[in-house]
Amino acid sequence: MKNLYIGNMEASTTDDDLNTAFAAYGAVGAVTIIKDKVTGVSRGFGFVEMSDDKGAQEAILGLNGSQLGGKAITVTEAHAKKNTSSAPGR
Repeated sequence: MKNLYIGNMEASTTDDDLNTAFAAYGAVGAVTIIKDKVTGVSRGFGFVEMSDDKGAQEAILGLNGSQLGGKAITVTEAHAKKNTSSAPGR
């Protein structure tokens, strides 16, 4: 499984929109759009899990900078979240 980061998404972009776009490059395992906890509105980014590395690379090359919902999306390989705590000893 390869996890991809999708940024600069239109707020109206749905899981189905992402699934359809990425399925053209291979099997999609999961789609997650990050939403505001209070309003439930998309925060403009999300993640797509692709079943294989080849399909994920093709999706990055084919979709990065492409139009989805009227905006040019950013597609990159997702990286583990860094610990942003500034407290000493953490």
